[in-house]
Amino acid sequence: MNYQPIENYAIIGDLNTIALVGLNGSIDFLCFPYYDSPSIFAALLDYREGGYFKIHPIIQEEVKNKQMYLPGTNVLLTRFLFVDGVGEITDYMPMEGIVNGNELVRRVSCIRGNIRFKMECRPRFNYGRDKHTAHKKNHNFEILFESQGETPLKLRLKSSVPLHISENDGYAEFSLKEGERADFILEDISKEDPPNISLGDFITKTFFDTVKYWRDWISKSTYKGRWLEAIQRSALTLKLLCSAKFGSIIASPTFGLPEFIGGNRNWDYRYCWIRDSAFCLYALIKTGYNKEAQDFIKWIHHECRDIGNPGHLHLMYTVAGDSNPLETTLENFEGYKGSAPVRIGNNATQQLQLDIYGELLDSVYLYNKYVEPISYDFWNNLVFQINWLTDNWKREDNGIWEVRGRIKHFLFSRLMCWVAFDRAIKIAESRSFPYPETWKTERNKIYQSIFSEFWDDDLKGFVQYQGAKTVDASCLFMPIIKFISPIDPRWLQTMEAIEKELVSDSLVYRYIPEIAAPDGVGGREGTFSMCTFWYVECLSRSGQLQKAQFYFEKMLGYANHVGIFSEQLGFMGEHLGNFPQAFSHAGLISAALHLNAQLDKVCKTDTDPEFFL
Repeated sequence: MNYQPIENYAIIGDLNTIALVGLNGSIDFLCFPYYDSPSIFAALLDYREGGYFKIHPIIQEEVKNKQMYLPGTNVLLTRFLFVDGVGEITDYMPMEGIVNGNELVRRVSCIRGNIRFKMECRPRFNYGRDKHTAHKKNHNFEILFESQGETPLKLRLKSSVPLHISENDGYAEFSLKEGERADFILEDISKEDPPNISLGDFITKTFFDTVKYWRDWISKSTYKGRWLEAIQRSALTLKLLCSAKFGSIIASPTFGLPEFIGGNRNWDYRYCWIRDSAFCLYALIKTGYNKEAQDFIKWIHHECRDIGNPGHLHLMYTVAGDSNPLETTLENFEGYKGSAPVRIGNNATQQLQLDIYGELLDSVYLYNKYVEPISYDFWNNLVFQINWLTDNWKREDNGIWEVRGRIKHFLFSRLMCWVAFDRAIKIAESRSFPYPETWKTERNKIYQSIFSEFWDDDLKGFVQYQGAKTVDASCLFMPIIKFISPIDPRWLQTMEAIEKELVSDSLVYRYIPEIAAPDGVGGREGTFSMCTFWYVECLSRSGQLQKAQFYFEKMLGYANHVGIFSEQLGFMGEHLGNFPQAFSHAGLISAALHLNAQLDKVCKTDTDPEFFL
């Protein structure tokens, strides 16, 4: 099989980048040394041209593959089990502070039997577009790979077993007896050559230091309720998406993975969306991770280039806070299972999406309330943005789903403009900051406009955009952000319409492309995992607790073997879209927090809501 299912991967990272490690022991995706750097391994997008770093046993008999994280960490174990032996790979990336950073560690162990392994390291620089050279060093125990493009990258592969070169790729074949191991480190030496150290001692030390780092971090969680393992894995996944250097939070570490196999909805998500980051911030703050919130607010204030420039706030930025690169197509990649085009960059950065002001202000509101007071200078930057919104909230835009067709007056955008004014007022009043009375006026106008312009009497629900005759899963956010009561008759009718149009068992489509706002892209997509978790939270908030719990736990069953979710799910439960997706895990945490709290209340009052079946 040339392509593994997307759900067959786990991730490792060092808060600078993330690698996808397959059940078969192959690292098939890695942008290096940073999240938005060009890829060096991308076999996930083209098994011939993308490059990979694979270690596997050389045997004829059938092998069973298993994969797990060491509990409470992002240190990964991949096992090969067969009749005559058990092999194991330990994969991790040490954090900066433990080492220099930008190192990928792979330790191969023979647990039982005598096993012959093969290692293949086939980097393909600059998205497979640049040629490279390879030279052996240190008596065949090192290979130096050097790209020949405009921005050269030097990688060094160090090994405890002899290495060989064939067509500028690195190989090794080695045998291990029970209790023996072989070590490999791939490191970026473009800027400096790390000191020469004992490979075995280095890996042993950094392994325990890395395990300690992650267990110390997860121990700071304040969540002690139900589904603890799923919550912790989601938090650990979100943490891997947080840049240690800048404090920004990326939407996903991958690009080009399709929302439908063979389709053309293949986007680059390796950037910091204001919206996605705000949802992640909520999940992190509510589970006790204030430092990540501090780092992100600092990034918004000091690194995001447009925060003080009213009307110019973009929906996404690079990890460093610069303008997002425009979209181009990698013609040399065939795409995952032939799903082309493979895009890098993202033209959605040029869109107007008014909802981002609401998400930004809601995250700042939570930060100011639960973490620490924001500064006066930061407040002034926000004032500039809200004053601009006063004159612009009535505009048509591209909406949360970033439609590339005709712009509309979208409900979600109008809703989040209301949130922007509401949270700005709440921040100002809690801190006695001065603010214009026009903010209250505009907030009330938006509130009235939603009920008068987005309610459809025939549908008996709030619609996707003005004049529409269909609902949208983003409506599920209405009670979550406390715009409407979760038991308001209009909301319950809207939720019934969503269940009728968009819910398949427990899974939720974000909209039906054939009858919703034309998105200008075409093609099909799967159910949207974040929307499913929103649906669960709405059920919980409306008091339908057993239905909410049943659907939530069914949804947890769609996680992959290590508890990770992609953006979407296909008809057979296959993972689709970029992987993992911050949105999905933030939604999981939010739904679990509310549902757990409501179930606790039920337990205390010893009541039993009627089961929905």
